Amino acid sequence: MSNFSSWFSRFRSSSNYLYRTFRNIKTHSNANHLPSPTNVLTSHRSTITSTPSLLPLALALCGASFALHPHCNNPSFCDPPAPSDTVDNSNVSFGGKGSTQYAVKGSHKEFPQELLHDLKLICQDNLSLDYEERENHGKPQNSFHKAVNIPDVIVYPRSEEEVSKIVKSCNDYKVPIVPYGGATSIEGHTLSPHGGVCIDMSLMKRVKALHVDDMDVVVEPGIGWMELNEYLEPYGLFFPLDPGPGASIGGMCATRCSGSLAVRYGTMRDNVISLKVVLANGDIVKTASRARKSAAGYDLTRLVIGSEGTLGVITEVTLRLQKIPQHSVVAMCNFPSVKDAADVAIATMMSGIQIKAINVANGKNLPEFPTLMFEFIGTEAYAREQTQIVRRIVSKHNGSHFVFAEEPEAKKELWKARKEALWACFALEPDMEAMISDVCVPLSHLADLISRSKKELDASPLVCTVIAHAGDGNFHTVILFDPTQEEQRKEAERLNSFMVHAALSLEGTCTGEHGVGTGKMKYLEEELGVEALRTMKKIKQVLDPNNIMNPGKLIPPHVCL
Repeated sequence: MSNFSSWFSRFRSSSNYLYRTFRNIKTHSNANHLPSPTNVLTSHRSTITSTPSLLPLALALCGASFALHPHCNNPSFCDPPAPSDTVDNSNVSFGGKGSTQYAVKGSHKEFPQELLHDLKLICQDNLSLDYEERENHGKPQNSFHKAVNIPDVIVYPRSEEEVSKIVKSCNDYKVPIVPYGGATSIEGHTLSPHGGVCIDMSLMKRVKALHVDDMDVVVEPGIGWMELNEYLEPYGLFFPLDPGPGASIGGMCATRCSGSLAVRYGTMRDNVISLKVVLANGDIVKTASRARKSAAGYDLTRLVIGSEGTLGVITEVTLRLQKIPQHSVVAMCNFPSVKDAADVAIATMMSGIQIKAINVANGKNLPEFPTLMFEFIGTEAYAREQTQIVRRIVSKHNGSHFVFAEEPEAKKELWKARKEALWACFALEPDMEAMISDVCVPLSHLADLISRSKKELDASPLVCTVIAHAGDGNFHTVILFDPTQEEQRKEAERLNSFMVHAALSLEGTCTGEHGVGTGKMKYLEEELGVEALRTMKKIKQVLDPNNIMNPGKLIPPHVCL
């Protein structure tokens, strides 16, 4: 245990340094971020001199906010080119195949004063026209994505009825709307390239009903997962998804997020029982009953989860809960290569051990080797037994320095530091923006994908950090670059594209948990095929005939009906 105490002391000291450093940087002082399920982390710096740094051991950027939007008069469902005065004239539209643009273009119309009057009647004082507030809502906090416009109006509804009235009014005037949660999304979900109305759900954060015996809870979308777990703790329950500080339940549904515990408890689609959703015409739809399972009709709940605000605004969520584990053990060990660490993660999953999370790290203040971290749960005896089984697996794969801890505060601090991974990355290059990849492959291909990607990243002049979820095949790369420098932007895009195409060649996906937004649209046809995308667009056409709900997001603009 002394080895662990010494390591943990160094880890906490380094993590606190990075945290303080980053918090003192005004540019990024409000950044939130998201964590990840089972994680492999390595760091590459070819141009940075000695900055004390330790990248916390995991990241899972979930996207906890969602958005919608463009201002289109043409509901043909084949996105028309924007006016020449606001858009770079090119034969490649933003988000389409071959697009390399990072600033989302859009046309902007004068906001209807009649609609503004209606919104003031509905929202009373919970409405803002303040420029700084609108600008803040129009720029993602944790990614480089930008848009040429910002919301015209910010509204803060207090009830489902108000949301319905707001959406119906916007639909009448064909004005786009942008639902807004925790603002922690990564792929440009909260951008408002065509102006419109941003619906900030932060005032709708009540726990409406807790059913302890049924282990479920009914909440409004604005509540954060951390706030919810504070409420649930006295009852011995918790909600197991943990994307990142600031993530809201509504946004987590909209982006179909995961978190560092997904390897054990699944993603958002596995933990939502039912939703209430306001459609584009203002209708309120309940997607399912509170029963744990149902075979009644289409699965509307799963249709809305991951739709990123393109089909409706979520106003109520019924969540599946879990018992707080009786006991847990956190363990860590080192490996000579990332592939060895990934192989152990795969072997551990294949063994059937009840793992809560798996993470791998390779930071400056740790030994200069990839470091795999586990958390085991169960009874005290069972958790310790699992620890010893994994120790034997590690020894067969060139692992070393296996240590573990059971003290609650040490474990809590360790996972808290992991949640600060994105801030730590920004602290490496505080003046840079981040392009964050999110590929996922079948578990057996993870080591191959990481090995391929690591070679490209190590050869790049950019600062890159790999953070993988070793238990479910998902990994992220935080690529730091200056988007105003074309050479750096193209290099970041090249690296991201390389990893996406490598994942797709291994039967994987371009996004495991962050969602599509504007950043991943151009890869969807290769992954899903044009017929799947046309089917999505047909669904949207039926539910949103005026195309006010998040146009320009999720579905690539080149897909036509």
